[in-house]
Amino acid sequence: MKARTRAAALLLTPFFLLFTAVLVVPIGYAVWLSLFTEKQSGLGFGGAETVFAGLGNYTAALGDRAFREGFGVLLGYCLLYLPLLLGGALGLALLLDTALARARRFFQLALFLPHAVPGIIAALIWVYLYTPQLSPVVQAMEAGGIGFDFFSPGGALPSVVNIALWEWLGYNLIIFYAALQAIDRSVLEAATVDGAGAWRTAFSVKIPLLRGSLTMVGLFTVIGSLQLFTEPLILSRGTGSAVTSTWTPNMYAYSAAFDRNDYGLAAAASILLALTAALLSFAVTRLAAGKKDRKERTA
Repeated sequence: MKARTRAAALLLTPFFLLFTAVLVVPIGYAVWLSLFTEKQSGLGFGGAETVFAGLGNYTAALGDRAFREGFGVLLGYCLLYLPLLLGGALGLALLLDTALARARRFFQLALFLPHAVPGIIAALIWVYLYTPQLSPVVQAMEAGGIGFDFFSPGGALPSVVNIALWEWLGYNLIIFYAALQAIDRSVLEAATVDGAGAWRTAFSVKIPLLRGSLTMVGLFTVIGSLQLFTEPLILSRGTGSAVTSTWTPNMYAYSAAFDRNDYGLAAAASILLALTAALLSFAVTRLAAGKKDRKERTA
């Protein structure tokens, strides 16, 4: 038993060392940094001094309208992005599950390729396609009588959602398709013998069996949505863009740290965002577990 314990400790030690170095220590430092702020001494000629602020940075972040509005942007983003991503990836996965073998390989590769493009490159590509003076897409839309400003207050959010869909739709499609391939073929054959058509099999057999994959993808998508940063940051560089430097909480923290040099406020905003992500993750997992327990009790 002692030998097995020593072997387990030896194998787990590298993981815990790396986990502590890249996660625990940075979070602890951010918490520590959030408790301090810099103030000018004297009349401003004596330089700045670091003073203990307690929860002052947290109250300052929560009291800032720009920070609160950033969460409103994230809410609108999730309400628009989640249904499109989950519905689109699931629909395409179901379609590929019934397609010919050759077509499956082609479409899997074609749909996954955008995910291989780095996020900043993808955002730059789409900013080019959104810019009226440069984009052939905008010119074609205008020639067809369709006018839409991708940088306007009403167009900025759909523009960011479109970029995220282009990046992540194929990735989640592969997850759902792999889960569909793991379904016992005898279950599908039994449904066919009972007279279920393709639509009935998809909605009554396949989708219920994908509940675990749907929960996992939904959870990771919510967490990823809270970290929204790269796409709107690049989009804010567009001509006349409605995306500001504090459009999302992540952008607010970035602006506080590197535009205003207020690292305490930036750390506090980051901790508040991390706590929000943790609470949402807990809520999603508990909701999924509750549904599973109710289903098992009724069964």
